[in-house]
Formats: sequence, C-alpha cells, structure tokens
Amino acid sequence: MKSRSRLYKTSQTRIGLSPLPPQLEWPAMLNSLDLEGRPQDTRVVVAMSGGVDSSATAALLKSEGYDVIGITLQLYDHGAATHRKGACCAGQDIHDARDVAARLGIPHYVLDYESRFRESVIDRFAESYAAGETPVPCIECNRSIKFRDLLATARELGAQALATGHYVSSRRMVDGSRALMCAADADRDQSYFLFATTRDQLADVRFPLGDMTKPQVRELARRFGLPVADKQDSQDICFVPTGRYTDIVERLKPNAAVAGDIVDLTGRVLGHHQGVLNFTIGQRRGLGIASRDPLYVVKIDAATRRVTVGPREALRTHRIVLRDVNWIGNGALDQAVGDGLEVFVKVRSTRPAQAAWLRVSSHGYEVELIDGEDGVSPGQACVFYDAPSGQARVLGGGFIASAGPMVISRGAVSAGAISA
Repeated sequence: MKSRSRLYKTSQTRIGLSPLPPQLEWPAMLNSLDLEGRPQDTRVVVAMSGGVDSSATAALLKSEGYDVIGITLQLYDHGAATHRKGACCAGQDIHDARDVAARLGIPHYVLDYESRFRESVIDRFAESYAAGETPVPCIECNRSIKFRDLLATARELGAQALATGHYVSSRRMVDGSRALMCAADADRDQSYFLFATTRDQLADVRFPLGDMTKPQVRELARRFGLPVADKQDSQDICFVPTGRYTDIVERLKPNAAVAGDIVDLTGRVLGHHQGVLNFTIGQRRGLGIASRDPLYVVKIDAATRRVTVGPREALRTHRIVLRDVNWIGNGALDQAVGDGLEVFVKVRSTRPAQAAWLRVSSHGYEVELIDGEDGVSPGQACVFYDAPSGQARVLGGGFIASAGPMVISRGAVSAGAISA
C-alpha cells in the first residue's frame, strides 16, 4: 500500500491545473490521494460515522471516481443513546451512514467492534479515571480502533488507503514518508487527537478534508444531496449516553467511588468526598468544602483517596514527565532530541500551543514549559508541533505521567513536582 518515493505529478483534478502535454508527463501519476494509479483503479475504505464530515469524505472520493467502500463501526451498546443529540456512533448514526452509502451507490458494512472497543477504550478510560487521571478516550479510539484494527480490515479488503473525515492533513516528504499537519481550519483542527498515529499508519491513511473549513464541508454535503448536511456535530463521549462519565467509571471501577479526604497543601483535612472519580486537576466547582478564597484541585492520589486543593498559583506547571511517547518527526526520537529540542506543545486540545523544551531525563522524556501552564493533568496528552500556529507539523507527543506545579510551603511559592 505504500507508494514509491520518486517525485510524481500531483492530481490536476483537486488543485485545478490543466493537464500537462503528453511529452511532459512522468511515467507514473499520483492521484488526489497521493497514490499511484487512476482513481477508478484505487480502492479506498472510508470510515463512516454517520456524521457530515465522513459522509462528505465518501461523497467527494466517489465523485472523483475512486472505488469507495464505506465501513461503520458499532462500538458499544447504542440502545440508550439512539435518540440522544450529540452522541456519536449511536443507532441513528449507523442508520445515517447506511443511508448516505445507499445514496452514493457504494458498498457499506457495519462491523461489530464492541468487544475490542470495550477492552481498548472503555476499560482503559475507567482505569485511568480510577487512578486519578483525566483520560482522552478519543485518542485511544483513534490509535487502537480506527488506525490499527480498522486499517487492518481495510488492508484485508485490498484497499490502498483508509480515509477519514478528520480535520487534519498529511503531506508527502522528500524521502517519500508522510508528515501529519494541522488542519487549515484552526477551529476544527483535530491533530491533538491523532498524535499517536504511527509512521506506518500515516503511509496508508488519508484526510481529504484537511484543507477545508466546516462551512465548506457542509456546503459540499448539500451539493451532493446528503441528508446529513446539517446534522449536529457529536460533542460528548460516545459511550456515555447520559453525559455522566462517573456512571461508567463507578460501574467498572467501584473503588473509584470510595470516600476519602480533601486536604490542603499542608495535609490539613478540609472535608470529605465520595470518590476520586468526581475530580479533575484544575477543578474549582463542586468541591463540597467552604473556603474564603477560591480553591482548585491540584493533586489526586487514588491510592490514599486524597484530593489536594490549593490556590490558583499552585496549579502552575513548568515540568511534565511523559509516557508512551510517539515520534513522527524526522529521524529517530533520541537523535532528534539530542541535548534538548525546542518544540511547541499543547497540553489540552482547546489550548494554544506554547514554546517548550523536549529533553531526555532519568524519568524518560520530559517537557519543560517555558512560560508554564495551569492545570496540567496526568492522563491528558502533550502534543509536539514545529510551529505555534497555522498548518504546523505534528512531531508526535506522549501521555502526561506526572506534572510539576508550584508547591506552597511555609508561605513561599517554589517550583516542585507533584506526581500523579
């Protein structure tokens, strides 16, 4: 499925150029997906969630002549979420994906991935929350389900590529490898959730919407006559139909709902709680304690069931220890990092990237935030970019194992590390 690393002519269809005279054409041609061969000779599997983005992706590729196969994944027991707005992959979504595929005249399959989704995503989500972390299940779903299991299925079907409706781009590099880039629409960019994509996966995954805005995609869907053109975007965690993630965690990890103490930075007990699953780093509301000054959650110790709170300045983080680092920049990770690599990082999907240093330490890989960041939580991702904005290249990232907020001791504020 990998194309050769020679330089080929790009598709004139997508970029609006006139064909080259026959005497100037190269021996082989890359189509709009940057693959060798004519679209009609290129099989593409499209991951169809039932939303406007993946539906428009399927319609766009079909209109360009590709041999498109639509696949929708049944990921969980969707009965309770069928009529819930904002929930993805529910029963209505499967129906919508099937309807779009029928209108486009493409084969469509619904694959039962419930057991692997439960093991890879839901169980890990519950384990992470029970450990006092704040997980991002969409990252694990992309890494373990879509770009591992579904990509394997696409290969078994003889597809040259797996296409998704993510707002992110990939570009061919000089050596023939592919780089992951931020989307043109910064408000829709989903690169944070795709940092764990491997180089091998990038070679076979395509993102046709990466250079479009959301309004352009909806207009495209209207032009193709898709019934989902104005469908509401999914916003909640797909396997939490009630919107209460604590229900899932408590059912799978009852120990996370055991009562414990709420303490200040000196260890003094201020109150009690009904389970660490009810707290995240940086949380201010719903602490259940009275205080003259605002207090924030600065540490969650699942082993002792202690939740530590403190003033806002105690949330300031300058040092992050990472685990499960994935590198998709140039060369090998250790060689690229050397004595320290200057990067730009995001510690939450909605926060802007900021300057940082990536270094190797006795703990593995660490990030030093030059200006600091408030409320960095274990379990979240720290994603590396080569620029602070625009269509920056994603260099990789890792999950936050521990962070170093400010520690207040004897009335003074000093830098220190509080592990998860």
